[in-house]
Amino acid sequence: MSPAQRQEAIFWVGVLVAFFVLLYLLSPILLPFVAGGIIAYFLDPAVRWLARRYLPRSLATFLVLLVFGLAVTLVIALIVPLLRLQITELVARLPALFRQAQDLLTHWMAVAAQRLPAEDYQKLEGILGGSMGNLLTWAVSRAQSILTSGLALANLLSLVIITPVVAFFLLRDWDRILAAVDGWLPRDHLETLREQAGLVDAMLGGYLRGQLLVCLALGAFYATALSLLGLQFGLIVGILTGFLAFIPYLGFATGFVLATGLALMQYGWGWGLVLVLLTFALGQILETSLLSPKLVGERVRLHPVWIIFALLAFGSLFGFLGVLIALPAAAVSGVMVRFALSRYLRSSLYRAPLDRPRDDAPALDRPRDRRDAAE
Repeated sequence: MSPAQRQEAIFWVGVLVAFFVLLYLLSPILLPFVAGGIIAYFLDPAVRWLARRYLPRSLATFLVLLVFGLAVTLVIALIVPLLRLQITELVARLPALFRQAQDLLTHWMAVAAQRLPAEDYQKLEGILGGSMGNLLTWAVSRAQSILTSGLALANLLSLVIITPVVAFFLLRDWDRILAAVDGWLPRDHLETLREQAGLVDAMLGGYLRGQLLVCLALGAFYATALSLLGLQFGLIVGILTGFLAFIPYLGFATGFVLATGLALMQYGWGWGLVLVLLTFALGQILETSLLSPKLVGERVRLHPVWIIFALLAFGSLFGFLGVLIALPAAAVSGVMVRFALSRYLRSSLYRAPLDRPRDDAPALDRPRDRRDAAE
């Protein structure tokens, strides 16, 4: 590595370190700005479409944000009253649900006591007792955390005001911001950086917009189907399943466990449970065979494990702000890793020189073997 390349590498590493340090230090106030940026990024294609039809960019931004706000308000107005009724009923029936779950567990333990040897039954009882204690402790701690977060968010009502303002100005000046950032890029690597930025934009935009539509479709499907089946709190379970579908496999797993447990307590081992299981089987087929291929597409190469890791890692480091920036960070990291890997595969570090035998080369391709063959 030449001195110039070493200096350039040190500079970019320093920029990356400074970015994460500032992100960590300013994380308590960045939430409305990041949320506004995500909304602006999501709505930019609609504003761009209106601007191409000779509508001023400011007016197009205002109209798109107005329609978006009205749509969100309408959804909230339609769903929140139903959710409030079901949540109120759920809170009122929690003691009865706990008793039903306890009776069901007692029945299963009695069956296990009859069929298992005494030593194995004692081990099972000890394991379940410890697991239930750990689960209760975890649930109490999570509830306290949620309440604390709710009280903290109550003091951040300015989020409702700041986020639309940030989204408006970012949408209005989106092209100028991109032009300014493009002007700051190093000229020697301009085309490469533009190409990689285009890949990040295609991957991130395709995933965010496509997966949001998948979540909405799945949430509507599960909420409607479970409500029509008469499952208690089916609306809550369906909406939660669709919301968590943004994280691969988490939405389906959470909804499946909750719906199965509620169906067991409501229907027992009858046809109601079978219909709930068939609903989730149909939803999974719908997601994997139709919604995800059509709305997200094969070009979005974000592996589910990488998405889950990014969400957990950034959420642990930066809280809810980290959850918002996890997907952009995962997309950028994925493109950078693939670019670095492609450069490595074309470099001399991977390809052995012609005069040096490789360890994986066939025996007759090595110089000594060729000389022996000639003799």
